[in-house]
Amino acid sequence: MSDSTPARAWRVVLEKIESDLLEGRLGPGDRLQPERELATTLGVGRSSVREALRVLEVMGLIRTATGSGPTSGAIVTATPHGGLAQFLRLQVAAQGFPIPDVYETRLLLEEWAVGHLAAQAEPDLGPARATLEAMTAEGLTAEEFLALDTQFHLRLTDAAGNIVVAATMAGLRTTIESYIRAGAERIPDWQGTASRLRHEHAEVVHAIEAGDAERAREVLRAHITGYYADAGLPAPAHSL
Repeated sequence: MSDSTPARAWRVVLEKIESDLLEGRLGPGDRLQPERELATTLGVGRSSVREALRVLEVMGLIRTATGSGPTSGAIVTATPHGGLAQFLRLQVAAQGFPIPDVYETRLLLEEWAVGHLAAQAEPDLGPARATLEAMTAEGLTAEEFLALDTQFHLRLTDAAGNIVVAATMAGLRTTIESYIRAGAERIPDWQGTASRLRHEHAEVVHAIEAGDAERAREVLRAHITGYYADAGLPAPAHSL
């Protein structure tokens, strides 16, 4: 069977699988129909089925394996975090997002995350604390420090337990790192700034552990807005 409109035929496959996921006919761990069956059922060529499966795999929604047996074929994964984050990274790479929009999104997501963590009886701050400790190592370059800085923020949002918030932050990681790294070049006293950033990180953690959500959000906001101002990065014209 050949595709009369190959550019559209693979979308038919995507839409079918999306519908099955939304309506509960497919879920994590389930196996998709074999390529030949999908092609016959949907009236498209196998090349279109393969193209759709490649897209789904890149998005992190399925994994594929050759051969036979229980691990072969295309299987729906249970990693929506990875799928959404990958999709957002591709979107960012294709279009780029304005710095003010990223800035505003960070404030929305991270203020929610630290407030939510502060309301928990025993928030899991181990990974965030480990990153904070790594940032005290001597001889870190600005680039290394800022990579750890971004990791610290991601680990806080991961700890908050909302998979959509965590995936969105993970998807924005590359663009956040690129902006803050470019901004670091405009900061005359980098060592002083790095010391301040470490102190502010510790303050956020302390506020969370004290159960003070308002203080955690306040310090987090001052931390992000302060760096953007020092680095000369553009902020939104309006405040949240």
